[in-house]
Amino acid sequence: MSAIENVSRRWFLKGLAGAGALVLGAHYAPGILLRSESGNMRTDDGRTDADNATFNPNVFVGVETNGTVWIVAHRSEMGTVIRTTLPMVLADELDADWKRVKIDQAIGDPQYGDQNTDGSHSVRSFFDVVRLSGATARVMLIQAAAQRWGVPASECRTELHLVVHSSSGRRLGYGELATAASKLPVPKKDEVQLKSKSAWRYVGKGMTSYDLSELVTGKAVYGMDAHLDGMLFASIEHPPVLGGKIKTVDNADALKVSGVSQTIVIDPFKPPPAFQPLGGVAVLANSTWAAFQGRKKLKIEWDNGPNETYDSDQYKKELQETARKPAKLIRGQGDVDQAFGSTANTFEGEYYVPLLAHAPMEPMVALAEFKDGKVHAWAPTQNPQAVQAIVSSELGISKADVICHVTLLGGGFGRKSKPDYVAEAAVLSHKVGRPVKVVWTREDDIQFDYYNAVAAMYMKAALDSNGKPVAWLQRSVFPPITSIFDVNAVYGDPPHLAQGWTDMPYDIPNLRIENGPAKAHVRIGWLRSVANIYHGFAVQTFSDELAHRAGRDPAEYLLELIGPPRTIDFKGVDYPNYGASLETYPWETGRLRRVTEMVIEKSGWGKRKLGKGAGLGIAAHRSFLTYVATVVEVEVSDDGDIRIPRVDTVVDAGLVVNPEVTKAQFEGAAVFGTSVARSGEITAKKGVIEQTNFDSYPVARINEAPYQTNVYLVESDAPPAGVGEPGVPPFIPALCNAIYVATGKRIRELPLSRTNLGKQS
Repeated sequence: MSAIENVSRRWFLKGLAGAGALVLGAHYAPGILLRSESGNMRTDDGRTDADNATFNPNVFVGVETNGTVWIVAHRSEMGTVIRTTLPMVLADELDADWKRVKIDQAIGDPQYGDQNTDGSHSVRSFFDVVRLSGATARVMLIQAAAQRWGVPASECRTELHLVVHSSSGRRLGYGELATAASKLPVPKKDEVQLKSKSAWRYVGKGMTSYDLSELVTGKAVYGMDAHLDGMLFASIEHPPVLGGKIKTVDNADALKVSGVSQTIVIDPFKPPPAFQPLGGVAVLANSTWAAFQGRKKLKIEWDNGPNETYDSDQYKKELQETARKPAKLIRGQGDVDQAFGSTANTFEGEYYVPLLAHAPMEPMVALAEFKDGKVHAWAPTQNPQAVQAIVSSELGISKADVICHVTLLGGGFGRKSKPDYVAEAAVLSHKVGRPVKVVWTREDDIQFDYYNAVAAMYMKAALDSNGKPVAWLQRSVFPPITSIFDVNAVYGDPPHLAQGWTDMPYDIPNLRIENGPAKAHVRIGWLRSVANIYHGFAVQTFSDELAHRAGRDPAEYLLELIGPPRTIDFKGVDYPNYGASLETYPWETGRLRRVTEMVIEKSGWGKRKLGKGAGLGIAAHRSFLTYVATVVEVEVSDDGDIRIPRVDTVVDAGLVVNPEVTKAQFEGAAVFGTSVARSGEITAKKGVIEQTNFDSYPVARINEAPYQTNVYLVESDAPPAGVGEPGVPPFIPALCNAIYVATGKRIRELPLSRTNLGKQS
């Protein structure tokens, strides 16, 4: 389907609007619209649905008179299958036949509520919302049938895509009831009864991707596939150092390249960078090849600005020095100083994780057209409303005049929730008066990322005669994500400190958690698992070190640290809990203990005979409200080559809506974690990022990834929690702890490529 055909269909579903549209109450987030549609709608197969009434009880679902159920997917699809999972929940509550469901991707619009597809909260935040949407439609269809039959609605029920009168057996299909249902008032929330868990036909059983056929046949539309007639292609030479500006530019040779039409200077951002374009010189051409070749011919002299002094090696030393000094108190209990002063049995460790790039398989790309005062953009974005905000700001137009069409994403990992690349396309289209597709190269992607923060962590414990901590100090130092919004930000903000740091769960009487200052010299952003990566690595590696120092089994020692089941009291502590209520999602150490006990059993911990140079490592971590424990088996050759034969992961994510997809997320997390641990590292000299492509920023190849990953899902009555990110934090320390068992070499610094694991080292 062409981009233009997508426009008309999405507007139909997005607005459900036109003459006679009725906005009803505030009973449902993010809003309810009801209309009876008469008119022409062109569907994918070319059919014209003239004069057919369409039943649209809310912004997420509509029923056509032919029985087709349309469900709007308002979250972005990047391989998590969320474009299937949330519509599946709605279809279940509606009792819709999945074979008769069509899914439409929402444009950016506040009426859908939050559309920022990151933070592992899509199901958590919208499970109840879409259930209510489906149930509301079901109730109205039942009411329409009851009116037609002249019977009480209580005598009717739904079966698959049908309303049935229980006593007489009469049946009416949803399509037959659409017109009548569209004329009914939308019931209030307390008038809608949700299905019982035992009645679910899809939830908990799962569904393959709605897009599977198109994905495997090459028909799926990604950002790079978007096309408009007459569009230009643009490649942008960005300032090599963050905040740099152009001194001089010579474009003469670039304009001589066949296909190049012009070059355009993009103004540098005004600090802080947020999601503004970085600035630079854009080369516009009739093909990506011509744009790339023309860009190579540019001659630019840069003023690199103050960040030219940034050297990652020196910065590392500064972070480590800061981590050794007393810092800002984040959480405390007991008397740590007295406990440390009363014993000579102490142990300390220092840990380091470098900057990390996202490196999604599909680099940044966006197509935008500015026309008649409005912008239409097609982009693989995780946050279409952020697209609306930055484009409207850059062009001085209303957010409502920015229409963002969301394509499939070839990976995201958090990078594509930051729409600087979409703003670039919109700015260029505004300047040239034609559609412009901005295409980033892999080098652009790696060198101009929003990097996951580099971090130095200092750990210290006072130990009793059995090697158990009686006092615990931990200090973390990293340039904060908030620095992209506030030039003065140097301390971690509560949401990111809460990621595996503020919520250290061990049963220790004396505890002190601190955070030190660090100034950012690159754009810092969230990457899959975010601060949990470095915090989980430090806490779980230090725990393992303490176990071995005490001569204890690491798994048993970890359970002892976790202690008996209890709910952590965060009174007096700034702990945002991933934006969720602590009443609904309390921090329960019993759940962390349970997944740890289960992974010990499932992995055969202590029962398996391992060969030469082999070892098992264990780690447990709560992130995004999900509890995960992982055991990694590793083999290290005499030359230091690493092989990962097996991974066992136990997950308590509360209610699991789509089990097979959830398992896939944790299988993928093991591969992602392997890449981070083995080779993930971004460095800089004179402010310029040294890595450029997969030769210098490699990701795990198939022979380096885990050979077998077993994922076990805990049956739980708790509400649904995140599944996209929680698999990464425990995997990395479990891998490093296994390497210690296999080689006797302790990993305190990532990536592993910095450590010679061979026998001769």
